Amino acid sequence: MTSYGTIPSSSDGGSSKVEFLSRAKERIQTGLGVSRPWKQMFDLHSINIPHGFADAISRIKTNFGYFRMNYALIVLVILFLSLLWNPISLIVFVVSMAAWLFLYFLRDEPLVIFHYTIDDRVVLAVLSVVMVVLLLLTGATMNIILSVLIGLAVVVVHAALRKTDDLCLDEDGVEAGGFLAASSP
Repeated sequence: MTSYGTIPSSSDGGSSKVEFLSRAKERIQTGLGVSRPWKQMFDLHSINIPHGFADAISRIKTNFGYFRMNYALIVLVILFLSLLWNPISLIVFVVSMAAWLFLYFLRDEPLVIFHYTIDDRVVLAVLSVVMVVLLLLTGATMNIILSVLIGLAVVVVHAALRKTDDLCLDEDGVEAGGFLAASSP
């Protein structure tokens, strides 16, 4: 009788290690697959100047909701590249990335703390703030501030310039308000 979701009780240490590694590899591939396709994100036919300020804000909200995983990865890569010359900050960054992987990128189900379901946007915001505060404590303040500002600028410019006409918002569960909208109960 097979019981799914339980810890295997085999006495062979070698096969359980291989099984664990294969499950971890599959989970990483599945978790990183949640991000939107990069080809769709950088489709040159979907880039144009918004018609006005209201159109730009609407595009930013919708694109943040739709591409939030991609945008988080962009900011994290820019931050990582800026920390290559600060080894202590880089170590803190790698440890923080482990937290990002387990709490944001590789989760299969919603995060539940004390019987409350925590929204992905809250997890994203908390992880971002905690990571930046820890990195600021390492003494690389100017690098961190500049890299986060550059990352946010890149994200906002892309979100404002990318049209939202071709996004499949209804079938993917992205609300009309997107990333910046208040979370629903």
